[in-house]
Amino acid sequence: MTGKQIAIIGGGPTGLMAAEVLSLSDHAVTVYDSMPTFGRKFLLAGKSGLNITHSEDYDRFATRFGAASEQLRAALDTFTPDDVRVWASGLGTETFVGTSGRVFPDVMKASPLLRAWLRRLETQRVTLLTRHRWTGFAHDGLAFETPNGPITIRSDATLLALGGASWPRLGSDGSWTTLLRDKGVDIHDIEPANCGFDVAWSDVFKTRFSGAPLKSVTATSDAGTFPGEFVISQHGIEGSLVYAHSAALRDRLKQSGEAYLSIDLAPGRSSERLAKDLARQDAKASLSNRLRKGAGLEGIKSALLRELGPHAELNDSAQLARLIKALPIPIVRPRPIAEAISSAGGISFDGLDERYMLKALPGAFAAGEMLDWEAPTGGYLLTACFATGRAAARGIDQWLRDTAGTAHSAV
Repeated sequence: MTGKQIAIIGGGPTGLMAAEVLSLSDHAVTVYDSMPTFGRKFLLAGKSGLNITHSEDYDRFATRFGAASEQLRAALDTFTPDDVRVWASGLGTETFVGTSGRVFPDVMKASPLLRAWLRRLETQRVTLLTRHRWTGFAHDGLAFETPNGPITIRSDATLLALGGASWPRLGSDGSWTTLLRDKGVDIHDIEPANCGFDVAWSDVFKTRFSGAPLKSVTATSDAGTFPGEFVISQHGIEGSLVYAHSAALRDRLKQSGEAYLSIDLAPGRSSERLAKDLARQDAKASLSNRLRKGAGLEGIKSALLRELGPHAELNDSAQLARLIKALPIPIVRPRPIAEAISSAGGISFDGLDERYMLKALPGAFAAGEMLDWEAPTGGYLLTACFATGRAAARGIDQWLRDTAGTAHSAV
């Protein structure tokens, strides 16, 4: 079957992966993106080392997508982390596993992979159009704003791959939610994910310690207990260890109006051992000296205890030991979604059929971060974007074959 026109709206990893699959089925594929170039969020994410996927056991990997893990499993099964590495190698980008289990390109950059990918798509006769901002459904097709004015195009099938709402300056601003809700699509509110949080630091503390890393700690929330590090910011806390708890903290705030991230400042020592060592210190010594000599804590860790610990507990060895092992950082709110690495919420899986087609809009499909799922950092997000893009592409191809010879609309 040839001659079918497919419009893919969104030129990030999801849309480009769908274009690659569909172009191999001899469809005429056009990718539209609002930005001057493709894959801008992909490129920015790769500036500090692109986490292309993760090497952990696949059965564990497939559970990392929260409540949506079951819905995503079929797509992930057909494009696993191993498949991602093979695909990247085919584009000339070899990968390696870092000490954290994350998988990186050998060159530690996204740009060589993206350039090779775009060249492959052009070779496969995919049309790539930038500066085309989708503005909604027209009565006879899809409406776009372009440098030459508004246009309307028709397609036999449409894939929406517009991303979530994080990093809006790179193109994913979430404006599509209004356009789709107006068409009856069920969309859960979009919220920040993998984000930092506001904390009501004192002026003295944030002036002195903003930007300071808190290393060699463990953090506990409803998500569990994980080791790592994070950064004290002017507004609160941010960094990889905070991101691992962000969904749990965000949801706890919504449920009860308050949330705490509990920090173990001395993971290698028990509360009992700390209490004994602290009790041996001179009672007349300063808190800083007692913490340094009795617990091996100084600098930011010592300051954090003074900032958050009740005065009475700081002067009692047993209570101070308990604080060192479980210091609660009171969370005020998530940082704005524009600062978040990714977003939660989006199109409900109940509003999709098994082909990733929108039940409310026959001929229109959706994939990637537009859907209601979230995942931790470390390559999970990108792998699921790749996988759902491929799954939606297969769904489009199957739908076009099933409806061949019949009149249908892409909206």
